[in-house]
Amino acid sequence: MKLVAFDFDGTLSDSEMTVLLGKQVGAADEMADITARAMNDEISYAKSLRDRVSLLEGLSLEKSADAFSEVTLRPGAADILDDLADKETHVAILTGGFERGVKVALDREGVSVDTIVANRVVDDGTKLTGETEGPLIEGTKDKALRSLAEELGVDMVNTIAIGDGANDLPMLEVAGLAVGFDPKPAVAPACDTIVTHMNELHDVLVDKNAI
Repeated sequence: MKLVAFDFDGTLSDSEMTVLLGKQVGAADEMADITARAMNDEISYAKSLRDRVSLLEGLSLEKSADAFSEVTLRPGAADILDDLADKETHVAILTGGFERGVKVALDREGVSVDTIVANRVVDDGTKLTGETEGPLIEGTKDKALRSLAEELGVDMVNTIAIGDGANDLPMLEVAGLAVGFDPKPAVAPACDTIVTHMNELHDVLVDKNAI
């Protein structure tokens, strides 16, 4: 069996969840700047995520739901997930983004994955507190990938990781096959192959029998 692990924001989706949330409080530009610095490995992902989410303090749950409703998959991503589901493959999404947005995007396309490892924004029942929690704040994607592979009994040589940013580097470096999706300059050297469109990714994962 193969284990395929996707990043979400910037890979399966061209939505950036914190930016969508930031628009609701007039902080989208600041969010985007912090995100770019983190993806280029200029600041730690944990710090960037906490800094971005702190700007959301006081955002109502209704407005946060509006932001999550805008999260979408890239064209062609659902087809890849569908085709992988037809094979003996365990498909995971490992994202520093938020589980709610991932689920909204998957549900819209009527597709699913086997495992989602993601963070969440904290609320007090009516509004966001400006805090975040989850396994991929301080935790790294290589540990998440290794843990899932061990749980499934999959050798690391039979794992494939797909990502674009600096927080994807750890899993790209330990995966059997590292695929960069239009990767940032700091990430490209760690990739075994690079694609820039979903049809190219489909070709690598499905048509060329990587699975």
